[in-house]
Amino acid sequence: MAEAASAAGAPRASRLDRRKARTRQALIDAAVRLIAEGRGDRASIQEITEAADVGFGSFYNHFDSKEQLFQAAAEEVLERWGQMIDRASAGISDPAELFAVGTRITGRLGWTHPDIAGFLTGTGLDALDIPGGLAPRALRDIQAGRAAGRFSVPDAEIALSAAAGGLLGLLRVHQRHPGRIDEAAVDQLAEALLRLLGVPAPEAARLAALGLPETGNW
Repeated sequence: MAEAASAAGAPRASRLDRRKARTRQALIDAAVRLIAEGRGDRASIQEITEAADVGFGSFYNHFDSKEQLFQAAAEEVLERWGQMIDRASAGISDPAELFAVGTRITGRLGWTHPDIAGFLTGTGLDALDIPGGLAPRALRDIQAGRAAGRFSVPDAEIALSAAAGGLLGLLRVHQRHPGRIDEAAVDQLAEALLRLLGVPAPEAARLAALGLPETGNW
């Protein structure tokens, strides 16, 4: 009897887990939208739950505070984007080319994934503090480039900050003046950042002009 009751109870627990997961994801998706729209700082928990279409009380079943929710949202979005770049650049071993590919794909977010671009500009340089996602991968590539002699920049973390500032600035300009930023502008930024890292100008131009791999589905 006990075994039968346990077996009978298992599907109910599974449905509950799925419902909780859907609620948590709805809250994260709402946070991403609010940050992308520039309303993250001003949004109340009531506004977040309304945007997620969940009950107010459900919020505290998943997060202790708005800050914790936004941290979880940032980690999820940036890690998913980082994984997509990893898949797109699989098979590339040159750290300079890896850096160029990541920069050029991310710079195209303004028209390929405007919601993610808005999220990034809304997060700003705080994205550098997220333990997963784009920043750790870019830092890895910069450090690998220094070790391989491809980059001569003395401090990898300062170089990462400069690259992040350039990318965020480009995405912000695209938000405000879409006509000013196209693929050529993104590739020019990638070329400039490669030169900042110490890549000779002809080689930086070559890397910034290579065909980009397919990114697949987000």
